[in-house]
Amino acid sequence: MPSPIAFPSPLPKPFDTAQAALGMERWRQQAAAAEPETRAWAEAFAASEPGRALVEAVCGNSPYLGHSLTRELPFVRRVMEDGFDDGFAALIASLHAEHDEEKSMDRLMAGLRIAKRRAALLIALADIVGAWPLFRVTGALSELAETGVQLAANFLLRRAGEAGTLTLPDPQRPWVGSGLIVLGMGKLGGRELNYSSDIDLIVLYDDAVVQTPQPDNLARTFIRLARDLVRIMDERTKDGYVFRTDLRLRPDPGATPLAVSVSAAEIYYGSVGQNWERAAMIKARPIAGDPEAGASFIRFLEPFVWRRNLDFAAIQDIHSIKRQINAHKGHREVTVNGHDIKVGRGGIREIEFFAQTQQLIFGGRDPRVRIAPTLMANEALREVGRVPPQTVEELAAAYHFLRRVEHRIQMIDDQQTHRIPADDAGVAHLATFLGYGDPADFRAELLATLGQVEDRYAELFEEAPSLSGPGNLVFTGTDPDPGTVETLAGMGFADPARVISVVSAWHRGRYRATRSGRARELLTELTPALLSALAKTPAPDSALMNFDDFLGKLPAGVGLFSLFVANPWLLELVAEIMGIAPQMAHTLSRNPSLLDAVLSPDFFDPLPGKADGLADDHARVMAPARDFEDALTLSRRWTNDQRFRAGVHILRGITDGDRCGAFLADLADLVVPDLARRVEEEFAQRHGRIPGGAWVVVAMGKLGSRQLTVTSDIDLIVIYDVAPGDGQHPSGPLLSDGAKPLSPNEYYIKLTQRLTNAITAPMGDGRLYEVDMRLRPSGNAGPLATSLDAFVKYQATDAWTWEHMALTRARVIGGDAGLAGRVSAAIREVLTSPRDADRLLWDVADMRRRIEKEFGTTNVWNVKYARGGLIDIEFIAQYLQLRFGQERPDILHIGTAKALRCAARTGALAPEVAADLESTLRLWRRVQGFLRLTTAGVLDPNQVSPSLLAGLVRAAFPDEREPDAVDFPELDRRIRAVAARAHGHFKALVEEPAGHVAPPNTNKPPA
Repeated sequence: MPSPIAFPSPLPKPFDTAQAALGMERWRQQAAAAEPETRAWAEAFAASEPGRALVEAVCGNSPYLGHSLTRELPFVRRVMEDGFDDGFAALIASLHAEHDEEKSMDRLMAGLRIAKRRAALLIALADIVGAWPLFRVTGALSELAETGVQLAANFLLRRAGEAGTLTLPDPQRPWVGSGLIVLGMGKLGGRELNYSSDIDLIVLYDDAVVQTPQPDNLARTFIRLARDLVRIMDERTKDGYVFRTDLRLRPDPGATPLAVSVSAAEIYYGSVGQNWERAAMIKARPIAGDPEAGASFIRFLEPFVWRRNLDFAAIQDIHSIKRQINAHKGHREVTVNGHDIKVGRGGIREIEFFAQTQQLIFGGRDPRVRIAPTLMANEALREVGRVPPQTVEELAAAYHFLRRVEHRIQMIDDQQTHRIPADDAGVAHLATFLGYGDPADFRAELLATLGQVEDRYAELFEEAPSLSGPGNLVFTGTDPDPGTVETLAGMGFADPARVISVVSAWHRGRYRATRSGRARELLTELTPALLSALAKTPAPDSALMNFDDFLGKLPAGVGLFSLFVANPWLLELVAEIMGIAPQMAHTLSRNPSLLDAVLSPDFFDPLPGKADGLADDHARVMAPARDFEDALTLSRRWTNDQRFRAGVHILRGITDGDRCGAFLADLADLVVPDLARRVEEEFAQRHGRIPGGAWVVVAMGKLGSRQLTVTSDIDLIVIYDVAPGDGQHPSGPLLSDGAKPLSPNEYYIKLTQRLTNAITAPMGDGRLYEVDMRLRPSGNAGPLATSLDAFVKYQATDAWTWEHMALTRARVIGGDAGLAGRVSAAIREVLTSPRDADRLLWDVADMRRRIEKEFGTTNVWNVKYARGGLIDIEFIAQYLQLRFGQERPDILHIGTAKALRCAARTGALAPEVAADLESTLRLWRRVQGFLRLTTAGVLDPNQVSPSLLAGLVRAAFPDEREPDAVDFPELDRRIRAVAARAHGHFKALVEEPAGHVAPPNTNKPPA
């Protein structure tokens, strides 16, 4: 006979009438195949007006429910005859009756899945016909999930007891004294599950309660239990699944096993638990396992969740739960299509957070507001005077409406989604399922509801500044917030999910710098500004990872984070370094204390020279050195501080790579000779000294010409001399005078090795410099240290032309003053010696051809090797010095720019050509100095961000009146024109004349 149940609400019309008709046909087919009583009932039900309307409403709106409805005729009959309440109670009772003592996992899994399918149908029907209010719908879903988890946990405990891995005090009631705690979290904990909810669980075991004959396997036992619990609930079989199960709300899920011991959890929540976890724990409820252990753990959590005393910083951090969501009263940018009614603007989460944030603040002193369900919590807040009655009423109405919409969305295809369909047809379908005759009415009500919720949510803590930046910036919970993903993508981050993962890890206290609550509170305040600053860099994702590396190496965070809060420009500077200057970022990560120097009042003053205080500062820093190791550490720290300062000056446009070269050379001129002296003193303690012996350190390359970059290595050679001996030893002493004597040659070679080790050894503050000694006589084949006599002889008879070219930049920077004068004179003698002009011209051109063959490039931003770049200009200057050094010795100068000027002054080079080459040289140095900070390797013209472009324009053309108007194609065109002009000079001065010279006829290898 037809159902005695009167449907309280009008049923929705079928959106898809064809599917409704097919559903009715399936109903009749199933009825025909059923046993007689069920067939008679089903045919009568379908013939009745309410029965036909129900079948058509279900099948015409939800393929999922339509399928369940027509395959479960006997169950539907019982529900229609007994009523929804009795039908659901009978379903739960049958689960207990059939599986309370279950021995088979397969049977348990099948029974739970069949029960879930039937319960989902029953609950949906009760909802659709209006028989159950919202709290009854969500309560039934929660009770079903709780029952399933209990049955699964009991089965697994019983199995562990039978296997001998656990000792159960009461095997008939395996949960008693088991120590297992399964907490229902979120909507399950609050008995508010939605129709297609997953369930959030935390699996714990009380290691002080659990009894086991295998204590060493305790953790593995419960991890296996947690894994099997998820399998029982979550795995899809031919019967479907029970509930998708998520264990990621446990303490630090990225670093902890699936089941966590109570002792570990207590340490976590007592030290690094976050405010969003406090909010989550408001709804935590033991739903399975040992009830006494569960109740004990909840009591432990009370002081963590409900703090009686909150300082301002803690309240601000609670505010951040709200402030990370970009809510603005009266500001509407919401569209219906595709809107997420859970986490989108004006959605369900805002109503939940409305209650939770205030519960966290007031619940410590007022237990009356410690209530899990959202609407009951808001009501409690109203009763104690914390929320206006009208606000509570409005939010309650909105919550009921949005949850009803949410359930209909999920009922259509049993999908865990909260999004309104993206297309108009989908919206019309949803509106019809909700009972609207016109989709426009649904759209209007939805927008009004969302707007009302957003207004009320935006009123929370209105005095607090937003933490959302240009949109949502939420880094709490376990799943990436869709609004935050959208915001980060809009800011320019390529992988928003990774950004969320990285920032979330900071807040979990995985780094020393973020382990204190105060540090995490400060970091929460800083995150929007930090991300905005990083987003302005060429590669925001890489910049973030550089900052993450920096953060991971900090010994503590509160002090630095407080500096950032008090000095926002410092945070912007750090972000700029992380995103634009990878070399400096690496240095800063290794030595975060470099930032202390930035705060000194003179940090941005012009960089000093040796005579302007730099030498005095170096002496002051080195004075406290107690021993050689101290000296190595202090020299590195001081040099890195100064290099970092120079890099910041270049980034900020205070100086440039050209003007900065002399300052960087001064650093090496101070540090290297000082270390050489200390190395010699240390070395002499064991090996003594060579009587009458002396040594000097000669700078070559960029250091010799005083044009270092921030990342330059240094080219050095070591030359020694030993005074003539007596009649017995006319060539000098045979050995040093120490406890372990060495011959002069061996002595100075080992001394040089010690010096290079002192400079290059990696220490806590990194290396001082990389050292290249290949410019010594015979290169890598020659000894590390060369006697003056051997040096002079080699240069006179065996040196190649390119080695004489290198000598144009040779400069003694340390060692014995007397020997320094003799070495400088010997170098000048080489450079002013007569030479074959044609052979010189051929050798220089041939050397350039060889370099072009090996390193040639069409990328003009490879300013060293590109034609018209640094090598071409340096070769011109070196060629002219060797060509005219004998007849015009005033042409000699270690600096390329000054050498060009000397060439013009002595008549070796046309003044206009010299001026053009010097201008181009300085441009290349400015560009190279900037690029050495900002790019790893050679600049890729296809990977130039706006911020990198701005820096390049400033570096290349500092006098540009409208730098913002110069795009990269225009900049590239200008640079290529400059390079082509410089290349033209090289061709005119070297390549073309060399083309008219016959190759040299000599057995000596060409240069």
